[in-house]
Amino acid sequence: MTAKKAFDPNNPCLFCKPRSKETIAETEHAMLVTDTYPVSPGHCLVIPKRHIKTYFECTEDENREFRELILRGKQYVEELHSPDGFNIGCNNELAAGQSVFHLHIHIIPRYFGDVENPKGGVRWVLPKKSQYKAKPKIATDG
Repeated sequence: MTAKKAFDPNNPCLFCKPRSKETIAETEHAMLVTDTYPVSPGHCLVIPKRHIKTYFECTEDENREFRELILRGKQYVEELHSPDGFNIGCNNELAAGQSVFHLHIHIIPRYFGDVENPKGGVRWVLPKKSQYKAKPKIATDG
């Protein structure tokens, strides 16, 4: 009897050949796809066609197309789900939470009431640093 092999999203790479039914749009260098494990209705991803690990490796042409697809993703999600806001971001390297080592940019629709207090947004990656207060302004003579 053989042990069942654990799922590894990096072998083979999950994003090198996304399923066509998940593809919303594509450009020469990138694709906009639905997220298989969405954190909110409409969650989608922008993925470069070239296998690169982090955002810092992308070319100017790729980055330009990422922006184009992020805007197309926003429009797509707004038409289907009418979100109240968006978080956009990517995890670069293991210490930042990256688990699939092929760059992917999350477009996460947000809705009033999806969390008790959304203040701080992406700052919640470090919960103790998520809440902040404006620093008092120092009076100057002038």
